[in-house]
Amino acid sequence: MQITIRPSPSYSITLRLEYSNKAGMLGRIASAIGEAGGDIGAVDIVQILRDRITRDITINAADHRHSQEIIRRLRALPDVRVISVSDRTFLMHIGGKLEVCAKHPLRNRSDLSMAYTPGVGRVCLEVVDNPASVFNLTIKRNTIAIITDGSAVLGLGNLGPYGALPVMEGKAMIFKEFAGVDAFPICLDTHDPDEIVETTVRIAPVFGGINLEDIAAPNCFYIEERLRERLDIPVFHDDQHGTSVVVLAALYNALKIVGKRLTEIKVVINGAGAAATATAKLLLRVGVPDIILCDRVGAIHRGREQGMNSMKEWLAANTNPSGVQGSVREAIVGADVFIGLSGPGILHAEDIQAMGRDPIVFAMANPDPEIMPEEAAPYARVIATGRSDYPNQINNALGFPGIFRGLLDCHARQVNDEMKLAAAKAIADIIKPKELNEDYIIPSIFDKRVVPAVSQAMVRAARQTGTARRLPKHLSYAH
Repeated sequence: MQITIRPSPSYSITLRLEYSNKAGMLGRIASAIGEAGGDIGAVDIVQILRDRITRDITINAADHRHSQEIIRRLRALPDVRVISVSDRTFLMHIGGKLEVCAKHPLRNRSDLSMAYTPGVGRVCLEVVDNPASVFNLTIKRNTIAIITDGSAVLGLGNLGPYGALPVMEGKAMIFKEFAGVDAFPICLDTHDPDEIVETTVRIAPVFGGINLEDIAAPNCFYIEERLRERLDIPVFHDDQHGTSVVVLAALYNALKIVGKRLTEIKVVINGAGAAATATAKLLLRVGVPDIILCDRVGAIHRGREQGMNSMKEWLAANTNPSGVQGSVREAIVGADVFIGLSGPGILHAEDIQAMGRDPIVFAMANPDPEIMPEEAAPYARVIATGRSDYPNQINNALGFPGIFRGLLDCHARQVNDEMKLAAAKAIADIIKPKELNEDYIIPSIFDKRVVPAVSQAMVRAARQTGTARRLPKHLSYAH
């Protein structure tokens, strides 16, 4: 089967073209782009002369190689000159994507004397006398740290602190735009888990919460556990818990479509890192009876010796009740749900065909999923990916903005399972029964209902479990 990958804004380019001012020339250019599989997004006039026209044409491609093919086709057209090529993604990142802005302007000496010395001294003494006031009188009230060592960046691996920084900036943008949370990227130049813990503890007074990000397993489990023990602010590893929350939300709704219950399904998870482990734990928490995790060696089972670590030993003891062995392609036979948290091209159409009735496939590897939706479509009833250019994008951005909004609003001390389950249900419940269908099991990250629903669910759960320091008066959290 020939699989065509859709063009995406992720590989968007803008070409400045100069060509003869003759009838039909723009049509020839558009045809060449279309024949090459490009998707034209915008056409703008730069300059029109008597015999020449200059235009900027924005084109979405499927990947870098595809964009180069489109450029080659256009350069081959007679009377057409490619003046310049701009990668729109790179343009967005020039100079970074964040800046620090003052909330109050310093217009005169009076402003300065209140914001800084001598007036600020009174505020300092108030915080010393009343430590809880630090949440109201400083940026701690609305600021979190995004902590990473860059050891597991997206699907790209160990890029280190510099390679991780663009991702952390992007995450900070999402926090601010979607939930009004001020987040700052802190990329640490160490992979030593104890050094990461100590550094985070030392800077914690500034922040109302800690978002651990892109730290490889098993270090991420150790770091989170140690920080939870030592800090009185919430510590949330988004690759683990954000993923598990959004996956569970999508699964709630997918199961409604196929008429199955959490307590009767078989789930196969490909991947055994942070996200896969947390997802398995949360699914166990809601009563899924049969979960099999697979890594590069194959199914994780009791007695396996190859490629094990402490977390995989826990998984071996608490999942795969039938002791299934072999590859993911063997484990998936008869499964109701496949959750991919690994890498591209793991499955093929015949693997989906071998699953149980009305298979649910969450192929979430990014940018290239475990199986392309086009290949799975003939056999899967519900398909979701981590990509924005297909229906049902399972994206952590559905969870973490609202999760931290709620944590900050109630000055939470920690994050617990009850709060994560409440967040998952809040996301799922955004979609009403009459709206639910195979291509709409999870709301868009741009749905403005998501953050308020998740944050309020978090605050209610925090209050019920005794981890909230305060109940926001300006929001309707009573339930």
